[in-house]
Amino acid sequence: MGAAHEVLGMDSVPLPTVRGRRLRLTLPTSADRADFLALARRSRKLHRGLVTPPTTPARFDLWLANVRTPTCIALLLRRRSDGSLLGSLELSQIARGRFQSAYLGYWIGASFARQGYMTEGLELALRYAFAQLHLHRLEANLQPQNVASRALVKRLGFRREGYSPRYLKLGGRWRDHERWAILAEDWRATHRLRGRPALVTRRPRGNA
Repeated sequence: MGAAHEVLGMDSVPLPTVRGRRLRLTLPTSADRADFLALARRSRKLHRGLVTPPTTPARFDLWLANVRTPTCIALLLRRRSDGSLLGSLELSQIARGRFQSAYLGYWIGASFARQGYMTEGLELALRYAFAQLHLHRLEANLQPQNVASRALVKRLGFRREGYSPRYLKLGGRWRDHERWAILAEDWRATHRLRGRPALVTRRPRGNA
C-alpha cells in the first residue's frame, strides 16, 4: 500500500470530552466487567449472527487488554441519568500517517434497542474520532440483512463504498458485508455537531 502507517500511541489517547442529552462515553476498565457481561448475556438473542461481545470473565479480560492497545480504543455507552451501561463501540485498526483511519464497530443491549440510544452514541463517537482523535475516515462493515444498522449509518452520513462476500466469520459462518464509510469533512458538513445543543463539551476528569 506504499508508505507504512504510523499507529496511535496510548499516551496521546484523550478521554471523551463530550456528552449527549442522555448518554456519555467512558473508556472501559476492569470495574465495568460485571455490568458488561450481564448486558452481553441478556442480549445474546439480539446479537446472534451479528456481533460476539465477550460473555465470560476470561474473554472480557482478554477483550479489555486488546482495546487498550495503540490500534484499538473501546468506548462504553452509559446513561447519564443513572449510569446504566447500554452498549459498546470500538475504533479498531487505528492508523496514522497518510491514512488517518479506523474501523468502527458497535452493539447495543437488547433492552435498550430501538430507543435512539445508538444514534446518539454514534454521534458522540464520531465527534470523538474526528474532533478529538483527528481521524479522517471511519469505516463500518454491516451485514446486508441488518436493515436497522444500515439505516442508522446512512442517517449519520456514511456512504456505501462496496460489498465484500464472505467477509467475516460470525457464529460459525462466513458472512457477506457491505462497506460504509464517512470522512471528517462530510461529518462536519452533514452533522454540524460543534455547538449543537445535543452535545456538551467538558474537560476530562478521570473517566466519569
